[in-house]
Amino acid sequence: MSKCRRKAKKGKSINLSALGVSESDRVHVGIDVHKRSYHVGVLVNNNPVRTFVIPPNPSRTIEFLRHLEAGLVRIVYEAGPTGYGLARAFQEIGWPIEIVAPGKIPRPANRGSKSDRLDCIELATLSKEKNKLKTVAIPTVQEEQDRQIIRLRAQIKKKEKRVKQQIKSLLLQYGIDAPPGLSNWTQAGIGALATLEISPDLRFVLDSFVAELECLIRERKKTEKRIKEKSAEERFAKNKAILESHPGVGILTTMGFLTEVYQPGRFKDDSQVALYLGLAPGVKQSGDRRIAKPLLKAGQGPLRCLLIQAAWAWVGSDRRAAAVYNRLLRNTGFKQKAIVGVARRMAINLWWMLLRGEEYRSAA
Repeated sequence: MSKCRRKAKKGKSINLSALGVSESDRVHVGIDVHKRSYHVGVLVNNNPVRTFVIPPNPSRTIEFLRHLEAGLVRIVYEAGPTGYGLARAFQEIGWPIEIVAPGKIPRPANRGSKSDRLDCIELATLSKEKNKLKTVAIPTVQEEQDRQIIRLRAQIKKKEKRVKQQIKSLLLQYGIDAPPGLSNWTQAGIGALATLEISPDLRFVLDSFVAELECLIRERKKTEKRIKEKSAEERFAKNKAILESHPGVGILTTMGFLTEVYQPGRFKDDSQVALYLGLAPGVKQSGDRRIAKPLLKAGQGPLRCLLIQAAWAWVGSDRRAAAVYNRLLRNTGFKQKAIVGVARRMAINLWWMLLRGEEYRSAA
């Protein structure tokens, strides 16, 4: 480890003024961001200068890079669990920062060695190539916090599903008939689990599962109440009215769309919207042969689920949507594919409605 890197790890100042960067230079910086450290790679005029390891502190990172400001063209780092704090710090002082999608970074088939030092150099090198990196929008603090509540509900629903599976697996394993109402998980069906005649050990396990399920249901309802309260805030009023004018769209879909599809003007076309939401199918083509693949693994799963649920409601209440669904069903032969196609149309409708500030028009 070099002397500079040792100093950085101890949190001491590193002077980059010796590089003599001026406005005529072009400086690209790649940062590999981690919880305990930032690995920084610097390119000046397309030539790698060196890499550094510095403490994970936005203010000290700005101080460290200050001598490069005159020629700074672009700073990039990968989106990850550390969030957007570093990017917002750069934005506040007007530095050119972009966060890139990790899964979209071009990498060789046989990458060879990998390390944090090599990663930050790779990011800095790719940053000077136009359109090489796929960037993600940087939300405001408020936008990021808004969507966290929607995601919390999805996380609770996921836990609910897991506990329900555990209850049904226990009943199946020991040949115990499920009480009436359990197929739809009604309150009466859940309550009937307490009346089953089973051994004390099985009763202990089942009661534990039921207690956990009831707790999760209470937390979900509390979260849904909070989402409804947030939807009444003035800043959501106009767009909420616009989205809820679409058939099949309720409060959960509305708030999910508004919080996840923040800054809707950043999408260039409807294909980008579909891809962002994970509603775009993959395609494999070789010569004259074209094969449709499953949905691309992208986008927010919770919002995709809300859109698909809303699509079913749309199909049930709108004859035009029902006609689209039936046509897709005839073409694909699968209900799941057909309803995803309807959900994709709904998502694009909602996006256009937000951009234009117009409520739903059935003739559109």
